[in-house]
Amino acid sequence: MSSKGIKVDNDLKTKVDAFRERITGEAENLVADFFPKKLLELDSFLKKPILNVADLKEIHSEINVKVPDPIILNNSHDGVDVQNSRKRKMEDGLDDDNCQDGPKVFAMPGGMIKSNGQLVDLIERVKPEIRTLIEKCNTVKMWVQLLIPRIEDGNNFGVSIQEETVAELRTVEGEAASYLDQISRYYITRAKLVSKITKYPHVEDYQRTVTEIDEKEYISLKIIVSELRNQYVTLHDMILKNIEKIKRPRSSNNEALY
Repeated sequence: MSSKGIKVDNDLKTKVDAFRERITGEAENLVADFFPKKLLELDSFLKKPILNVADLKEIHSEINVKVPDPIILNNSHDGVDVQNSRKRKMEDGLDDDNCQDGPKVFAMPGGMIKSNGQLVDLIERVKPEIRTLIEKCNTVKMWVQLLIPRIEDGNNFGVSIQEETVAELRTVEGEAASYLDQISRYYITRAKLVSKITKYPHVEDYQRTVTEIDEKEYISLKIIVSELRNQYVTLHDMILKNIEKIKRPRSSNNEALY
C-alpha cells in the first residue's frame, strides 16, 4: 500500500463531489426554508377541529356484532349425553371450569367489521408527516457527517458540536420510526379485541376496551403531531445557532491568534 494513501479514480471522485454538493444544497435548503415552513404547517394542523375533539365519544366507532340468543338446556333426558361429554373433556384434559371456548366465527352476517374510520383518516394524514421527518433528518445528518474533518489532536470543539448535531438527528429519526411502530401496534391490538368480541359478544368489557383503545390512539396521534412540530423547531434552532461551527469546525492558526 502506498504511503501517499488510496488512489481514487478521477471520474468517481467527480461523481462523489457532485453528490456532496447536491446533499449540501438540499440540507441547507431544508434547514433554512423547509424546517420553519413545516413547523408552522404542523402548528396550524394542531389547531384544526379534527385534533381538538372535546368529547371523545365523537370518535367512537360502533361494532355491530349480534349477541346470540341464550341456549336453553332441556333437562328432560336422563343426562347420559351430558355425562359422556363431560367424560370426554376430562379425558382430553379439559373441564367445564377451564373450558372457555366461544362460538366459532366463520363469517360475519353484516360483512367485514370496519376499522374506526375517523382514526384511519387521521392516521393516513399523520403517517406521511412522520415519513417526511425521517427522510429530511437523514439528508441533514448526511450533510453534517460529510462536514466532519479528519481526526486530529486538539482544536476539536467544533467537531464535538457536529457530533452532537448528528446524535440529535439520529435520535429524532429513531423517535419518528417508533411512531410508525405505535400505529401498527394499535391496529394489531384493536384487531385482537374485535376478534374477541366476535367470539364472546356477550362480554361487554371487550367492547368497552375497544373504545378505550380508540380514545388512547386519538390522544397519541395528537401528541405525535405536536412532537413532530417540536422536533422541527428544535432542529432548526439548534443548527442555526451552531451553523458556523458545523460548517467550519476548525479555525485556521492565523484566526486562532486573534
